[in-house]
Amino acid sequence: MVLSHKEAIRAQVWQELRKVAYPDSRFHYDFSSFIADFVGSQAAADQLLAMPSYSSCTTVFITPDNCLEYLREKTLQAGIKVLITTYGIRRGFWLLDPAVIQPELYRYASTLDGLEKVGQSMSLAEIASLDLQIGFMVTGTGAINHNGIRFGKGHGFFDLEWAMLYTLKVVHQDTMTAAVVHDCQVLDEELIPETYDTVCNLIVTPTRVLRPEAAMQPTCGILWYRLENGMLDDIPPLQELLAMEKAQEEDISSD
Repeated sequence: MVLSHKEAIRAQVWQELRKVAYPDSRFHYDFSSFIADFVGSQAAADQLLAMPSYSSCTTVFITPDNCLEYLREKTLQAGIKVLITTYGIRRGFWLLDPAVIQPELYRYASTLDGLEKVGQSMSLAEIASLDLQIGFMVTGTGAINHNGIRFGKGHGFFDLEWAMLYTLKVVHQDTMTAAVVHDCQVLDEELIPETYDTVCNLIVTPTRVLRPEAAMQPTCGILWYRLENGMLDDIPPLQELLAMEKAQEEDISSD
């Protein structure tokens, strides 16, 4: 089997990541199935938490990646709401509100097992009605280059999450996007982003913070024809958004 360019890069990075990554209880070291936690992830998260632009947010979006569990806990402790998706977005978006969750449960709420026990399930309509203005979107990733272009697991979940929230107008082109990664995941590899690629404004590692100057976020929303087979069936928020867009088209055509 001939690997694509991105697949070859992932395979190369994953060899180095194996040296510093923690295994997942379900997926062992299968980095195609999860974004790994790694040695130094707390130091990287602390750098992000110390930024005034982060600590001043009222709501942030944080992906359900293993390397961001500590960040989710500390964000709740800082009094900031966390919007998160379940693994693979299959059970949609959830809101972790530190004003509602008991402080002794913040750590539990930050885990994939705990978030659905103590968080609040949120439809896209509910997210829009609350007008959750998200100040940061934070993700882990398989690898990233110095221009902020990510090499994830290959499914594009973060791009889908951005596109859905952008369509709801709770994130905008000036919303900060950050990747929390190990230093070995930062590459010099040159890539041209796709129209739908969510490029990161910040790259935070245990030892440094990089700020790609030319990072631009997509404005195309969901490109329905580019979805992987089965995604629409597996991801309820996509079904909800498609219904919302069809209803809007019908309203326009009836005027």
